[in-house]
Parts: sequence; C-alpha cells; structure tokens
Amino acid sequence: MAADWVGCLVSIHCGATLGVYQGEVSSVDQTSQTISLRHPFHNGVKCTVPEVTFSAMDIKDLKILEIHKSSTEVPKQNGPDTSSTVTLVSGRKDKGGGGAPVSSTPVMVPNKTEPKPQEGGVSPVPHYSKSYGERHMDMAVQSKGFRRRHNSWSSSCRGPNQATPKKNGLKNGGHMKNRDDECFGDGMDDVPDEDFDFEGNLALFDKAAVFSQIDSSERRGNGARSRGTPGEQTPSRYRHDENILEAKPVVYRQITVPQNGTKEYSTDSGLVVPSISFELHKRLLAAAESHGLSLERRLEMTGICASQMALTLLGGPNRLTPKNVHQRPTVALLCGPHVQGAQGISCGRHLANHEVEVILFLPNFVKMLEAITSELALFGKTGGKLVSNVKDLPETPVDLVINCLDSHENGFLREQPWYKAAADWANQNRAPVLSIDPPVSGQAHAVEAKWSLSLGLPLPLSEGAGRVYLCDIGIPRQVFQEVGIKYHSPFGCKFVIPLHSE
Repeated sequence: MAADWVGCLVSIHCGATLGVYQGEVSSVDQTSQTISLRHPFHNGVKCTVPEVTFSAMDIKDLKILEIHKSSTEVPKQNGPDTSSTVTLVSGRKDKGGGGAPVSSTPVMVPNKTEPKPQEGGVSPVPHYSKSYGERHMDMAVQSKGFRRRHNSWSSSCRGPNQATPKKNGLKNGGHMKNRDDECFGDGMDDVPDEDFDFEGNLALFDKAAVFSQIDSSERRGNGARSRGTPGEQTPSRYRHDENILEAKPVVYRQITVPQNGTKEYSTDSGLVVPSISFELHKRLLAAAESHGLSLERRLEMTGICASQMALTLLGGPNRLTPKNVHQRPTVALLCGPHVQGAQGISCGRHLANHEVEVILFLPNFVKMLEAITSELALFGKTGGKLVSNVKDLPETPVDLVINCLDSHENGFLREQPWYKAAADWANQNRAPVLSIDPPVSGQAHAVEAKWSLSLGLPLPLSEGAGRVYLCDIGIPRQVFQEVGIKYHSPFGCKFVIPLHSE
C-alpha cells in the first residue's frame, strides 16, 4: 500500500527549523519510516538537489495536495463529499494502514478529478491548494493591509510538461525562472502574525531610571552636576535663547566714577551708566590722546558713529535704496568754529559718501582750527554744499538737522549774530534735530533737540537734549582706570546705544 502514494504531490511541515517542503512522492519506506520527494521545493524555493528524504520523527504535519491517478480509491466518509484521510501517529504518517492507533482528527483531502488535456498537447496547470506560505501571507495581508511579493508552490511550481508563460511573445527559459525564484522566493515564516505593540514596549522603558543613571554618571565624571546645584530644582523646559549653564549673578552697576554725577542712565539691558562732569570728561580725552588716540582719530570715530545714527533716523535701508534715488534725503549741518564743529563736518562727509544731500553751514572766520581746515578739505571732495550765510539754507523743511553749534568752553559764541540766526532757522524749519556732543545741563539749549549723542560717557544733560544716545569712540579700559573710573563696556555688539534716564 505504500507504493500507492508514489506520484502524489504532498506538503511536509518539519517545524520552524526545517521549514516546509513540497514535492512529488518518489518512495515510501515503512521499515525505516522515511519518505522521499523528488523535485522538492523548500519554503517556496526550488531545491538544488533532485530528491530529499524525510524521517517520520522530523515530520510535524503532512498534507496531500494532489492524489496520483493510479493511487487507490480513498474510502468514503459520511457525507456527500468524497475525500481521503491521512492519519498521524505521534507525528508520523501511517503508511501501511494497519492496526496501529490512529489520531482522532483525520485530515480531509478532497478527491479531485483528473484534469483534461488542453488543445495542442500541453498539459494544464494543476490547481493546487494554497501552500503554507500563501496562507500565512493572506493572514498577514488581512491583518496589516500591506502587500508583499512572494513565491510559493502554487505560483512558481510547474509540471514537467507544462508550458511556461510568454512575455512579449517570447518564452522565458529556465534561467529567467531561476532568477525570479532567487529574487522573489523569500521565506514567509518571518512574517509576524500580530502588529507590533508600540505602547506596550514603550511602557517597558523606564525613562526616570535612565535619566537618573545618566545624572549619576555625570556626577561621577565631573564631580558636580552639569546644571544648577544639587538642591536646585531646574525647569523642565528652556527657551531657544536661554542659557542653561550655571551663571554668576548679573551685576548691573559695572561702571563706577570717583565722584557721583547728578544724573544716571541705564541701557536697554539694565546696565547703569553714570554721568560725569565736563572736567572729568576732559581729563579722560586728554589721557586717551596721550596714549595715541589723537584728535583726528577721535573725530573720525565720532563722525562714523554719528553718521550711522543719522542714516538710521533717515530711514535706513527703506529710504536709501537704488530704486529711491529720486528721493534722496536732505540733511542740514550747523557747525561752529570749534572741535564740536569739526565732529559735525566729519559726520557730514560720511553722510555725503552714502548718497545723502548734505548742506553744511559754517560761518567765515579769518583763522580756524587745523582740525576744521582738514575736515573741510575732505568734505569738499564729496560734492556737498558749503554755505556761510543762513539765507543760503533751504527755506523748505529738510529731513534732518544736525546741530554742532555749541561748544563746551566758549559760551560767548551764543551772542554772535550768526549763531542766533542759525538757531532761529533750526527752530523754524520744523525738522527733527540731532545734537552731537551737546553741552552740560548748566547751559541753556538754543536749539531744542529730539536726540543727543554723547561720547564715551554721558554728561548730565538737561531735558532739552531730548533722548540721549551714547557712542563708543574707542577709549581702552585702562585709560578709564587712569582717571579713576572703573569701566566695563556697556555697548555689547553695538557702537551706538540708547540711554534711559533714571
């Protein structure tokens, strides 16, 4: 009876290690309890050996895919369908059908009719039942909703007389078939039956314990916590611009002067900037000049800072663009015959270099300071307009008036006719006024300013000076210390900063 099963197509499941084999039964040995398959397929991939032999001890399950036509008839069961049964004894197939005890659960195999040959003498493709890999794949697709190309017995196995499918009118040879098997014939035993439980696995991760371990390793490595102190509760979140490193307390009074002035200012960041008297300011400039910060260098630095502030007040990049050449801003510069006037001329030169229409007012004098003479020579190369009479100033409002008429030492100039006429013109022009290095509060302001720019450290200015700004003219810290000023720069990344009255 064992020979009756020769020629049947079977599927043998040998467990997770050996996998599933499918093929045609070539021999059954009842004595050694073995079964051999020819043209075997292992997990849907054709084997390189022509025949494989299995021991009954290795067989976990055996299914008959198709009964050979010469095999014996299978006894009928109760019911309308005809089927054949295969009994398993302790994991073994009962090949002899003797009196050995049988399993109480028979495996039903439908009794299929012999397929009819097609026209042309080509045998039809046998309709096999789904293999283990296909059924496993169907379950995975139904549960997860994804597709995976695979190869199984029913999709890749073809009989010896079966015609191969055509592609573009040409038959694919065995080489193409083997290449497809190598590419798509992967085993399906690794496909999981259930979805991965992300929440369950995340719950297994103890974040508190991990961070505690990291914190303890930092203590051992550095000898202290990297953030804060051991008893300090650090915030759980930080801003993108917040420094999380431990820092020293901020000292807002970083500038101290030997004699407290009558007025103090503060920066936008809260740093206290005290004012100094004119005598101390004069000593500071003299000490800087003795170390190489000459008057010419100071004039240049003051002109750059003042012109940068003026350009910002005029509109900056919104006003000074190549597309706006027909609306060039106009600035009227009022200067006196002193160092403050030379600072204004330097500012006018830089403004003219930035395509600003500058009108410079300077009264005629027989003898002028050398600094003014050199600055006028440079200003004349810019194409700016120089006038010595107030009548030559514009009658219409200008964009900005820069006042450099006042001097810290020569107060008698205010009694001069040209001074009064220039001050009256500035007050009647209705243009905003920027004062550069204005005098101290003891002197009245003939021209009401909207902004005032002080140099190095501010003087105690009156309310008529408007909003006070401070510019850095490049005095080193040790020069401040020489005149008794403990100094730390309040400018940060800027050269001109606003000051607020305390």
